[in-house]
Amino acid sequence: MEITRAVEEAERRLQGIVSATPLQPSPRLSELYGANILIKREDMQAVRSFKIRGAYNKIASLSADDRRRPVVCASAGNHAQGVAFACAHLRIKGTIFMPRITPTQKIERVEDFGGDLVEIRLVGDSYDEANHAAQEFCQQARGIFVHPFDDMLTIAGQGTVGKEIHDALRGEVGVVIVPIGGGGLASGVASYLKERNRSISIIGAEPAGSPSMYEALKQGRVVTLDELHTFVDGAAVRTTGELTFELCRENVDRVVLVPEGRICTTMIELYQNEGIITEPAGALALSALEDAARDIKGKTVVCVLSGGNNDILRYPEIMERSLVYQGRKHYFIIEFAQKPGQLRQFVDDALGPTDDIVRFEYIKKTNKERGAALVGIELRHKADLAPLLQRMEQIQLNFRPLGSEELLYDYLV
Repeated sequence: MEITRAVEEAERRLQGIVSATPLQPSPRLSELYGANILIKREDMQAVRSFKIRGAYNKIASLSADDRRRPVVCASAGNHAQGVAFACAHLRIKGTIFMPRITPTQKIERVEDFGGDLVEIRLVGDSYDEANHAAQEFCQQARGIFVHPFDDMLTIAGQGTVGKEIHDALRGEVGVVIVPIGGGGLASGVASYLKERNRSISIIGAEPAGSPSMYEALKQGRVVTLDELHTFVDGAAVRTTGELTFELCRENVDRVVLVPEGRICTTMIELYQNEGIITEPAGALALSALEDAARDIKGKTVVCVLSGGNNDILRYPEIMERSLVYQGRKHYFIIEFAQKPGQLRQFVDDALGPTDDIVRFEYIKKTNKERGAALVGIELRHKADLAPLLQRMEQIQLNFRPLGSEELLYDYLV
């Protein structure tokens, strides 16, 4: 019962600081998956994410002597906001290290919450690089390091999400799907709920481009990823925590990897249908419903929507990735013969009535029989691709689809 006591202590410490966020029913998803789908709205916290729970619990637990030392943390954005809020509320000075890739919106929010008590330093291109710099600085400054996930006080604070789920449903929950970055939220929620009811199924959702917990559980040890995709910035962690790994290995039933494109599609659907603005990491649990479809039929399922700190400037990229994932947007290199009427023939004879050219870049080459063009085409339905390719072949176009493995494709998407 160790984690239960720690979570209950954290809950008392967080009273008046965090909101007991609602479990919002989703009729749309419930009908789609044949289950009772509830969304745990952690985006409704003051800092728009669950991270305030662990950060405040850790900092509020410090002794009077430790509060005189500087608080130090590394964060991709949401933990930083929680630390900044806690520092300002408790009047403790802090230094926060964030990756240079952190969305501007998150940086500005940290500045707003921390005021003159918090200094922000932008270092490196990932959480892990920022964390390395923060650890070095903390040693030099004799500070108190507030880890975003691998600390029992942080884990207990995040575990209060699980207690709220249990209390609200009186334990009547079959499946809880929780996002995983470093594993603090997943280990806290899973450990608390499993201590209360071992039959609850806990599913972790991790970005396919940063599967640190998935690989650790697969190999039976903490691993460091060689490659890391940082699009899902709130969950892009190269090395999971030692504590979180052990707790997840004991209490998380399985981890599923979610493609970035599906996450983007989920974000758009949540906005269009439920009016919910979420960040990529925040949409992870709901994006994993597709993988869990066979396991959740007829059950009460809670998806933890972990955060809503999304920069509006990212939406064009989110739309792009979603369309590509759905099979509705495709790029081609097309070689047009250098003679009049070639483009008109392509538009008239190759494109279908609902196909739309959304990108066209063409350079007419001197003394060349053919000129290459980069063409982006958006389809109304995924099934429209095969007829398009057939028509392009019928008019004897020399074309090549661009695949995701090509460097140019990474530039476009």
